Amino acid sequence: MPNIPISLLRWPLLALIAWVGSWIVYGFLQKAGVPLWVALSAAMVLGALLSVLAGSFWRRVAVAAGFPLSLLLSGAVSLPAWAWLLPLVIVALVYPMNAWRDAPLFPTPAEALTGMANNAPLRPGASILDAGCGLGHGLRALRSAYPQATLHGIEWSWPLRALTALLCPWARIRQGDMWGADWSVHDMVYLFQRPETMPRAVEKAAIEMRPGAWLASLEFPAEKLKATAVLRTVEGKPVWLYRVPFQRVR
Repeated sequence: MPNIPISLLRWPLLALIAWVGSWIVYGFLQKAGVPLWVALSAAMVLGALLSVLAGSFWRRVAVAAGFPLSLLLSGAVSLPAWAWLLPLVIVALVYPMNAWRDAPLFPTPAEALTGMANNAPLRPGASILDAGCGLGHGLRALRSAYPQATLHGIEWSWPLRALTALLCPWARIRQGDMWGADWSVHDMVYLFQRPETMPRAVEKAAIEMRPGAWLASLEFPAEKLKATAVLRTVEGKPVWLYRVPFQRVR
């Protein structure tokens, strides 16, 4: 599946696409005679999935809430009180709370990993895990940097996992907890976490990853480790590379 053109993802065009698309889905399913709750759910799921591309928190809220609010204001349908819980349920499925404790959904810039193979060389067929792969931005950047690698992604949100599997059919995507996954089978683990979660990632990598494997972190360094290399291809988005066994800062 081709990448979505960047021009279609700019605000506020993305919001318009999400709102109109949700109304189209809702209207089509209503005409097809499906139950009201199914039509509502499908339309709201579309809005919630597109909202992950919107950037800031409030823009995501605007994209996800646009359809149900416009439906309420239009008076097009009389809904029972329980129906207004659907947006909260759907958003909770797309943005599970335990995933937000790790890191919100921030995409990897397309050029951020350019030239990374020169600093962290891997054998052909090497296994790379994108831990918390979101919508696959990191996987696409990794594929560009390591075209001969076998790419894996793990994502807690099952709707995001399903969408990423469609967007990245050449990668092996599964739904699950990145902290419970086995990192020992991979030659590189790629992260875009938060500073607060980096110590946990370093501890897990130090215990599980074999000598010679790489831990790559976009933007946030492991404060207590000496970086093997630092890639700076996108301003403000350095990639910190650490090779096992890690060198501790004294």
